[in-house]
Amino acid sequence: MITTDILIIGAGPTGLFTIFEAGLLKLKCHLIDALPQPGGQCSEIYPKKPIYDIPAYPEILAGDLTDKLLEQTKQFEPGFTLGERAETIDKQDDGTFIVTTNKGTKHHAKIVAIAGGLGSFEPRKPKIENLEKFEDNGVEYIIKEPELYRDKKVVISGGGDSALDWAIFLSDVASEVTLIHRRNEFRGALDSVEKAQELKNLGKINIITPAEVKGILGTDKVTGVAVEKKGEDAFIIDTDHFIPLFGLSPKLGPIGNWGLEIEKNAIKVNNALDYQTNIPGVYAIGDVNTYPGKLKLILCGFHEATLMCQSAYKRIFPDKKYVMKYTTVGGVEGFDGTKKEAPKAVVKAIQ
Repeated sequence: MITTDILIIGAGPTGLFTIFEAGLLKLKCHLIDALPQPGGQCSEIYPKKPIYDIPAYPEILAGDLTDKLLEQTKQFEPGFTLGERAETIDKQDDGTFIVTTNKGTKHHAKIVAIAGGLGSFEPRKPKIENLEKFEDNGVEYIIKEPELYRDKKVVISGGGDSALDWAIFLSDVASEVTLIHRRNEFRGALDSVEKAQELKNLGKINIITPAEVKGILGTDKVTGVAVEKKGEDAFIIDTDHFIPLFGLSPKLGPIGNWGLEIEKNAIKVNNALDYQTNIPGVYAIGDVNTYPGKLKLILCGFHEATLMCQSAYKRIFPDKKYVMKYTTVGGVEGFDGTKKEAPKAVVKAIQ
């Protein structure tokens, strides 16, 4: 059983910033996310997409924002349960909660903060006959262990950042990488498109456009894919792995069955006070919530996380009076013993 003060469901930017705000209040956090790494959409879907509305950053890549948030929260020693989906919630007699994942991992928390962005993500699957038969037998929708593809033949399908980035990365891992996209134009970052073109010219990546994978060959494992290229006859490419990277589809998932008040696939909260749901002790912050005037922006999620943590502190310690101290005055004291604070002025008498 994993125990914590605040259990955060969702490790996107809002969830990660919650760790910092909770840490200032000496509250410990643990995060659950169905994705294999922190960052949510910023890491999984568009790590190289620039974001322009983060305060103090005229421009920052989504992946870099994740890295900065992780660096900011490191001193508060958060725990992570990654690659697992929050499945059930059970309220205890003392008002605490036990949240169990789809893999049976149990978490005991005084507060639950749902920061799941647009919900849990499920891969968008191409319409290919018998596709499910080969899942985990040569068909993967998310690359978790790049070494799995060491010295293997790999076919990647897709035209966005994920497809481009993984094709580039695996060009130094796999024995052969083929990138297939149904259009000639790619939707990814310009530098990624240029890098892929450079690798193609060097013979390190095969790029086939406009084309689509229409079938999978093999008995128990993938041995090849059938490809249709516009204006040409269908042909076969021998491969060990087929990786369709068409993005992730957001779904509220099992959280939708927790008895929360839902409106248009979002969780209704009390935005007049603390973003608490209709279940006392359960909050929803970031894109997963809804209220009058709601804006689905990362910076709004940061604001909601801050107020939520203040409310969580009062709920956990109803008899304690918390006096807010600005970090510019009190500094930031981490759970690891580190402390960041402004240098003290040196007072020296004039001789």
